[in-house]
Parts: sequence; C-alpha cells; structure tokens
Amino acid sequence: MQFDRTMIQFSMNRPGLLTALMVLMTLALGTLIVRVHVDTDPENMLSKDELVRVFHDQTKKEFNLHDVVVLGVVNEKNRDGVFNPGSLKKIYELSKFAATLADPKNPERRVIARDIIAPDNVDTIEQAGLGQVKFQWLMKEPPTSREEALKIRDKALSNPLLKGTMVSEDGRALAIYLPISQKDFAHQVSKELKEKIAEFGPGDEQFYITGLPVAEDTFGKEMFVQMAISAPLAMLVIFLLMLVFFKKFQLIISPMIIAVCTVISTMGLLIGTGNTLHIMSSMIPIFIMPIAVVDSIHILSEFFDEYQKTKDRRKTIEQVMHHLFKPMLFTSLTSSAGFASLALTPIPPVQAFGLFVAFGIMLAWLLTVLFIPAYIMLMKEDSLKNFGAGKQQDKASDKSLINRHLRWIGRTTVSRPWWVIGFNLLIMAIGVVGILMIQVNDNPVKWFHKSHEIRIADRVLNEHFGGTYEAYLVLSSNAPEKTAAESARWLSDTLEKSLKESPVVREKVQSELSEAMAEGGSAEKLFQRLSLSWQKEIDNLAPEDDAGYDDWSLALDALDRVRNQKQIFKRPDILNYIIGLQKYLDGQGDVGKSNSIADVVQKVHQELFESDPDHFTIPKTINGVAQTLMSYQNSHKPDDLWHLVTPDYTRANLWLQLKAVTTWTWNGLLPMSISI
Repeated sequence: MQFDRTMIQFSMNRPGLLTALMVLMTLALGTLIVRVHVDTDPENMLSKDELVRVFHDQTKKEFNLHDVVVLGVVNEKNRDGVFNPGSLKKIYELSKFAATLADPKNPERRVIARDIIAPDNVDTIEQAGLGQVKFQWLMKEPPTSREEALKIRDKALSNPLLKGTMVSEDGRALAIYLPISQKDFAHQVSKELKEKIAEFGPGDEQFYITGLPVAEDTFGKEMFVQMAISAPLAMLVIFLLMLVFFKKFQLIISPMIIAVCTVISTMGLLIGTGNTLHIMSSMIPIFIMPIAVVDSIHILSEFFDEYQKTKDRRKTIEQVMHHLFKPMLFTSLTSSAGFASLALTPIPPVQAFGLFVAFGIMLAWLLTVLFIPAYIMLMKEDSLKNFGAGKQQDKASDKSLINRHLRWIGRTTVSRPWWVIGFNLLIMAIGVVGILMIQVNDNPVKWFHKSHEIRIADRVLNEHFGGTYEAYLVLSSNAPEKTAAESARWLSDTLEKSLKESPVVREKVQSELSEAMAEGGSAEKLFQRLSLSWQKEIDNLAPEDDAGYDDWSLALDALDRVRNQKQIFKRPDILNYIIGLQKYLDGQGDVGKSNSIADVVQKVHQELFESDPDHFTIPKTINGVAQTLMSYQNSHKPDDLWHLVTPDYTRANLWLQLKAVTTWTWNGLLPMSISI
C-alpha cells in the first residue's frame, strides 16, 4: 500500500516538523476548552422536541410549577417532636433565610419565595361562623410556649393539603419545600442551607436535605470531580504497566503523549463545536485514553521483538509498520464505527459521546502511525542499544511469572481444548444469568452510596412523609362546547327526568325553553334569558315553599352545568371522581400522598359548616363548589389554587408524592367518561 509507505516515510524524514504540527494542533483545539459549559441536568438527555419533555415543560408552565428542594427537620427526642418552641424557631429562621437565596452572579437562579411551603408561608383554613371561613398564617411568628406550638401542629394536621406533605402524621417531622427557578441552583441552595444550619449549633433536631434536583445537581458535580481524578489515575496505571513490560521509560512516554494529545484535541473539538459538557461526555477521556495507547503498544511490542535482529531503527520501524498498518487501521475503523452508531440514538448527549469517541479513536490511530515512528527517529541510536536484548540474552526471564503463565496456557489449549471451550461456555452461562438479573436504576438518589447524606435524607424523610419525589397527573376534557340547540335539548331531557315529580315546574321549564329557542340567538343569550327567568321564579316563591325552591334550584344547577360545560373541574361528579382516583393511587404503594383541587373544596366546605366533619365532602351543586373556591380566593395566597387547576377550570393537576422513582403504567385507573 503506497499510502502507508508515504505516511511512514514522511514521519521518519520530518520527525521535528510532524511533532511541531501535532503540538500546534493540540494547543489550538485545547484553547477551546475554556469555553466549556457544564450541564448536569439528566433532563437534557432527551431532545428538546421529545414529547415527554415538551409535555413536562408545558405542564410546569401551565400550573406554575418548579423543581423543589426538600429540607426536612426531625426531632425524635422531644415529646412533641418538632412542635416545640425551640425547633419551630429554627424552622422559622430557615424558611426566612431560604426565601432570600439567589445567585449573586445570576439573579434568575433563585428560590421562588412566594411558593415556599413552610409554616410561616401557608394558611390555616378555619370556620368564622356558619357560611364563613377565615384564613390566617399558620405560624406568623415562632411560638413562645408549648401550648402555642401544639396549636400550630393541630391546625396543620387538620389541613389535608399539609398533613403528610409539610407535617408528618406523628408530629415528629416537618418539611420545608423550596421551589427553585433552575435545577442547577439546587446544589448551591443545599450548600448554603447547611452553612445556616451549622450556625444553630448542637440540638435535638436532625436536618436533612434531599429532592431530585439536589441529587441530580450534586451527582453531576461529584461525577466531574471523579472524572478529574479517574482520568489521570487511568493514565498512571497504563504507564506503569508499559514500564513493567518494556522497561524503557524514554520509549514508552510516546504513547502517553499520544493519549494526552488525543484527549485534549477531542474534548476541545467537542466544546468548540458548541456541545455542552454533559455527564455522559465527561466520560470521553476515560474511554479514549486506553484505546489511544493500544496501537502504540502493538508497534512497540513488535519493535521490541525485532530491533535486536537488525540493530537498525529505520529498517525495523519500516518493517513493523508494514506488518501492522492494515490491522491497526481496520481495528480502529471497526471500533470507531461501533461508537459512531450511537449517533442513531434519540438521546443528544449519547449521540455526541459516540461521535466524539469515534473521532478520538481515529485521531489516536493517525497520531500513532505518524508520531511513534517520528519519536523513535528523534531518539538517540545509543539509547536503543539494549532495547529488546533481554528477550534474547536474559535466560532468567523464561522463569518469570508471566512467561510461565503463558506457557501453561499454551499447553492447556493444545492438550485440553474441551476444557477451554467448557470454561468459556460456563462463563457465558453465568453472564446470561447476570443479564436476566439486571435491574434498571433510574433514580439519581440511588446513584449515591448508602452512607451518602442525600441517600440517608431520602430514606428518613420518606419514612415520615408521603414522599419526596414529585409527579404530576394532568386531567383535562376535550369535550366540544355545545351549541344553543344542543344545550336546550340537553336541558329539556335532563329536567324532564329530574322534575318528573313536579309537573307544574317541569311544564314551565319546557315552555320557557321552547320560547327561548324560538327567539334564536347564541348559546350565551339562551343561558342569560333562562337564568334571569328561573331566578325570578325562585324570588317569587313563598317563604314556606321548600319543594318549589328545591325544584327551581335543580333547574338552575342544570343550567349552570351546561353554561359552564367547559369548566368541568367545578362539577361535583368530576371532583368526586378525582377523590376516588386519589384513593386508588394512594393504594398503589409508591404513592404516599396526593393533593388536588378536590382537597381544597372539601376542606373549605367543611369550614363553611363550622368544621363539621360530616361536611368534609364535595358540595352537591356547581354553585356550592364555586362558593368554596371563591372563599379560598380570600386567602393570603389565592394563586396557590392555580397549581392544582387552570383559571378556566378546564385542566386539573394531581400533585403526587412518591416514595420512590418509578415508571408508571396508567393501566387499571378508574374509568371515566366526561359528559354533561
């Protein structure tokens, strides 16, 4: 092959020029590394147009949701748990401190103070007489007595939105939920919280910080630290192994130079082409480094065997490269093709990883076939005088452990071939068994050792609360809005059945429906006309006419139902379905707690009836539901409702607290067909 001869002759004839070009290329690409942008978010493993990611981002925006850092406080020593003046004072200070956290270099990276869930930032919902509720801060300021602390506990436990979420059912633990604007701010939040906690000094409380953003961000940072340690260690191990085999420091340094140049050039090109340094791409040096020295070892090994025969380095290297050029090229191409095939995956960081490892392999091959001959030619001839001589002169080397082991393998292979085949089949069988036992670990918290503080925090807080992992189940309706004629027909059919025991009211309703339809107009005009007319009928009723009031209220409720047909999450039947769905999910094991608009409606409805437990239910009419929601809007944080439902009440969000990260298959959920 003329091509290989040309390359080898060039490297041997111009070794200084070739070395200078390699150094310049490495420096040029290496300078691009300063533009590095580190990305530790596993979410970015998915393409931006991936359906799951698009829906996730849309849901967070629609319900104003954020990733959350969970700060748990546990007190097992005090008889009242965390609900004692000392512990609550620390919790109060931590909440106020956390609300101020922001990145001084980028104010957009911050804790969303208004959405913090903490005792000082949530309301109690209490009765204020029949038909009235009042909202007060749960802990406007730290309590000064045991009685005040226990009162805070009891109020929190009476609220289904806080019980099992912010307050453990046994009262021994309390969690502060800190929403953050960007995931990569989680590690900094965790660090600053630890510094603040250290200021408290020793106490009965244990503080735990966890949450997926903390785990992901911390893992990413620790992984980069590990890569920075592991890559040099890998290089050191390779260097020591070659030193043992070849015993010529001056010669074996050349593969190390190739490995360093290949890694720097590949990473520089990766970053220079606009790719972020993701967790996956941070492992590129570990993959490239051993591959980069393989071809060099082949060349040095054969050069080691042949040099003493010719005593001529040029002639020896020409002979060695002639034998090895094609095998090294083909093995490099096949290895490169294997990694390049990762470009066909739908995961961008994996694509970049595969392509740049493939590039690094081919660059290492090119540098090897050019630089190793050049490096040998730059060496003094005298320095190679005894290189490879031990193979012919040192009889003691035949008794070395490596040589004795190799001879034993040779004899066994020839004399007992079936032993070798059987051993390999056994290894394969063990491998198959191992493959069948594989368990996918997609929980970043479980990537840490069991003794890691994040792993401990995760375990402790999941024992006390509904769960520290969040998932959201979005419910919506795609039912088309009815026309005026369809609405009138639905009202006629519905009230014909429900008012069959009240013929007088039924005939009036049907008559007014016919008159309204005869006038024509839009559906909204129809609703306005009927609403005024039927409300007038109620106003004209005698005070003692309870039956008439019930009948016309029934007609008005049916009218509200069709009028607000798109606002399905004001409907009692839909809210009762959500309650059933929550009970079903809570019984699945991994779901420890769920919160929804139905919980808000039930709690407010109970307080409107002077905290009567029998009224912890969904009102029977749309108007009743609307009244509870209007009452909730008088709280200090009315916007909290929009985390659970959209302002037009067409989409609802179930906030699920999971005790473990699982891949859910929503089979077997309660069947639901939405209609009006």
